[in-house]
Amino acid sequence: MTHAPPPSRSLLRQRGSADAGRVGMVELFFDLVFVFAVTQLSHTLLEDLSARGALQVGLLLLGVWWVWIYTSWVTNWLDPERVAVRLCLLVLMLAGLVLSASLPQAFADKGLPFAAAYVLMQVGRTLFFLWAVRGERLEMRRNFQRILAWLTLAALCWIAGALADGDARLRWWVLALAIEFVSPALAFWVPGLGRSSVADWDVDGVHMAERCALFVIIALGESLLVTGATFAKAPWSAHIVAAFVVAFVGSVAMWWLYFDTGERAGHHRITGAADPGRQARVAYTYLHLPIVAGIIVSAVGDELVLAHPDHASNAGIAAIIGGPALYLAGVAAFKWVSNARPLPPLSHLVGLVLLALLAIPAFAHALSALAIAASVCAALVIVAAWEQVSLRTGMQAPGQG
Repeated sequence: MTHAPPPSRSLLRQRGSADAGRVGMVELFFDLVFVFAVTQLSHTLLEDLSARGALQVGLLLLGVWWVWIYTSWVTNWLDPERVAVRLCLLVLMLAGLVLSASLPQAFADKGLPFAAAYVLMQVGRTLFFLWAVRGERLEMRRNFQRILAWLTLAALCWIAGALADGDARLRWWVLALAIEFVSPALAFWVPGLGRSSVADWDVDGVHMAERCALFVIIALGESLLVTGATFAKAPWSAHIVAAFVVAFVGSVAMWWLYFDTGERAGHHRITGAADPGRQARVAYTYLHLPIVAGIIVSAVGDELVLAHPDHASNAGIAAIIGGPALYLAGVAAFKWVSNARPLPPLSHLVGLVLLALLAIPAFAHALSALAIAASVCAALVIVAAWEQVSLRTGMQAPGQG
């Protein structure tokens, strides 16, 4: 009588099968927390459009992104269908809800809950990973021992900042994020443990590309929800309806710019790369951050136009133009890296020039908020159409229109 082999006790994903890189339902469930986080960030920025407010929200966004992308790296290795991994993600969800709820007051009276939730997610998840791979190859364990050392150092700065006030908190948290953001570029070098190699960052490219694409969808979806909610509460005048249509078309153009060619090119590049870890670090860990930031700022700009279509302050103009510009720059850099070409797409560079011309004070202040938003929307549509035509006529390689 033949007995079936016992099930593997490893918590790692089993690579090589057709659905090995499939994003699990629990991962999508986990992402719902970040719909809340993105909403909190856009509302927090909308309430304080000062330079300091933008700096604080930018720092908080970096933290939210870093928590999410690190978790995506971990679930790229660990199998989310295993009960232990699933329970870990659910615990991280709870901490993520506390983190998200604390965002608007993170620089006020909820600094400690925010920092504690953040540290729990970063350090706790890494400790769990080390437990999960305790029987796996030494190189993988060493890699996460190095990561733990860097995250623990940053955790001390997060907690120190939470116990401080005002500018001191800002300085501590900037230092904490600097430690976390520079560590991958330094290959997590630790005295006595050395540095990680690209081979240690072997990832499933299908999974990483899909995870980041889904986060972009989350951010775009939040933008549409905010626009729809604001439109529903506003009196439906001709200007308000026009602002709503402009916001929708702008969101469609942003979706088109990323998903028509960028997402596919990035997916193809990382799945065919000899060093997918390097691609994942540059194209997804770093270059997706300005894409997400641009969507959040664009959502703020859309709300401002819906609320006051006839005029815009300097801060409002910065949000209306700056959000799409940040997004376009991020997408251009992503496509540039994904296609390994000497220059970013020409269409995207021209689009950035158009947005820069719109931002000239003498020109911007002569237009209403609605006119500025419509001009920005037109620039995005031009870039998307240019790239589409160039690809369909065979003038450029994908992503280089």
